[in-house]
Amino acid sequence: MTATALYTDLSGYYDLMCADINYQAQSATVHRIQQFFGNGGKRHLDLACGTGPHIRYLLDLGYQSAGLDLNQPMLNLAQQRCPEASFSCQNMCEFAVNAPVDLITCFLYSLHYSQSIEGLKACIRQAHLALNSGGVFCFNAVDKSQIDNQSFVSHQAVHGNSLFQFSSGWFYSGQGEQQQLRLRIEKTANDQSEIWQDAHPMVAVTFTELQQLLTPYFDVQMLQHDYDKLVAWDGQSGNALFVCVKA
Repeated sequence: MTATALYTDLSGYYDLMCADINYQAQSATVHRIQQFFGNGGKRHLDLACGTGPHIRYLLDLGYQSAGLDLNQPMLNLAQQRCPEASFSCQNMCEFAVNAPVDLITCFLYSLHYSQSIEGLKACIRQAHLALNSGGVFCFNAVDKSQIDNQSFVSHQAVHGNSLFQFSSGWFYSGQGEQQQLRLRIEKTANDQSEIWQDAHPMVAVTFTELQQLLTPYFDVQMLQHDYDKLVAWDGQSGNALFVCVKA
């Protein structure tokens, strides 16, 4: 099953799958980053926006937001959540905007959906083209050299009369430019279970390689993956926030 098919099938449950994510804290952090590093503008674009939770919080913070995603059922849900925002079904490696924006976000490690180094380069180029001077491209990423193939994150949630159990983890073979995001979703209702399993192909880079791809276009700051305070990356963690400012 492809990633798009899986997410289309489960688009109505996507928010349950991400129920342990503090979207409000992430959005507040992005707002602080834009105030501290950016041009202070309020035109915002969210890449791989899903059902639009980041957009909802940023709208409430006064941004004029738009989102794009490849999954139309997700975009339909995002439009319901954020009727004042605009959404488009676009590939983040090939997207275009009608007018430049001041802030581009891409969270939940979705930049890795670029799948290849060439796709990642294209996404970075498009983000640069879409930003006003002094605008910020902000995203989180994982360093392929720090991936623990045995590590998984799990949680469960109840929806109606069904129990959902979600688990996800990174897998990297140790070579090449692709890693996998492995997902397992189990839905149990009336003593019957349905199970979805998938492995999404994702681009694999080290932070050094990612910085090299970004620096021709942006002034790059790396921060700890911490949504309580803005702290410089410690040089060791395998997760980081990237703050990329267009000159």
